[in-house]
Amino acid sequence: MPRKNRRMNVSPSYVLPRDGSTFIGTQEVDGPSWTHGEPYCVRQIGSVAATKFYICPGCNQNIPPGVAHVVAWPKETGRGVDDRRHWHRHCWDRR
Repeated sequence: MPRKNRRMNVSPSYVLPRDGSTFIGTQEVDGPSWTHGEPYCVRQIGSVAATKFYICPGCNQNIPPGVAHVVAWPKETGRGVDDRRHWHRHCWDRR
């Protein structure tokens, strides 16, 4: 008799924070100078994972697919993913 694989309806016993800080590789750093040192969550995106066009807020130029870049958002806003911005690495470093 074949075995039946059934999913168990078990809800997770933990709740992930909305700020996205649970992803592997997310770092907390001081934000750009105009934020007066407000903490930011920063994640490095590799060239393989970069699949869409973005506009860098540092230079207002395109970040095409296949280009490694940085995603940053304010830690304290509570909105998390709504405030994410994709930056060229060199633009984020010189902010």
